[in-house]
Amino acid sequence: MSSSKPKRIGILTAGGDCPGLNAAIRGVGKTAIVEYGMEVIGFTAGYAGLIQKDYMLLKESDLSGILTLGGTILGTSREKPYRFVNEGDSDKPELIKQNYHELELDAVVCIGGNGTMKTADRLRKEGLNVVGIPKTIDNDVWGTDITFGFDSALQIATEAIDRLHTTANSHQRVMIIEVMGHHAGWIALYAGMAGGGDIILLPEIPYNIRSVCKKIEERYESKKPYSIVVVAEGIDHPKKMSAASHLAEAIQTYTEIETRETVLGYVQRGGSPSPMDRILATRYGAFATQCIADGNFGTMVAMKNNQLTTVPLEEISDKLSLVDKDHPLILKARRMGVAFGDEY
Repeated sequence: MSSSKPKRIGILTAGGDCPGLNAAIRGVGKTAIVEYGMEVIGFTAGYAGLIQKDYMLLKESDLSGILTLGGTILGTSREKPYRFVNEGDSDKPELIKQNYHELELDAVVCIGGNGTMKTADRLRKEGLNVVGIPKTIDNDVWGTDITFGFDSALQIATEAIDRLHTTANSHQRVMIIEVMGHHAGWIALYAGMAGGGDIILLPEIPYNIRSVCKKIEERYESKKPYSIVVVAEGIDHPKKMSAASHLAEAIQTYTEIETRETVLGYVQRGGSPSPMDRILATRYGAFATQCIADGNFGTMVAMKNNQLTTVPLEEISDKLSLVDKDHPLILKARRMGVAFGDEY
């Protein structure tokens, strides 16, 4: 019988919160404890916990009942350990390495979005064993077909659009709904299609406000007295106001049709994860632990064509998964009369 001590792994959740984080923690932890007999510690508040050596030992009982919970039992932060390293003004990476070795860790699972994966890659270069798990409601992490958190946000945004239809119809208004997505328009595209949006504006497709207004006027003249405009927050607009407010002001000015805006904001990031996100986060978590057991470090777990795989962290940094202007869903939407604001 082997007398070697069990592997000890760390888990952290970094960046913005999103539904499914606890499901991922549970997937990592239960697989590690039950299947591989590993010790699991959770760092609090993302990379800040790794810097400050603030952690908790996670037992299997600690992971019970968290699958359906929103948020993260570990807490999170936007701590960026390498932010001032180039200016010679940060010892945080050294503290991370010191704590990693003092705690006798065999690996750390870093759950987060683009910034989290970039930091994980820097830690890989420092010689630490890391495995990344991609999460973000924006679905913009490069290298995977989907991130957990996206489906939950999509459901919330779609339900909001459904509810706005009745008000728009009753009052014969233009209703604008702004969803998250600084650089990537995945939520706007999918929620816009699922919710029957008439105009969908994405950061990836430059729009012309005259084209937007023309579409609304054409609908009005065709006895369609209301319109639903779904817009990603990252479209081009004055920074002193929200994208939705800018559009509402412009549309009402040009068309003289009553226009109202709704900004969903952080509502999209809260609450319990959808069933699909629970499953996806669990699969990612379990697979990340398998990667550790197999010695497959310096990677991010990913989904490609519904198959779990890994992507080297070094390939992910400074890349985003954006909506292609010729995405099949966009092409289908155009043939159905949905406008994207790029025709005048």
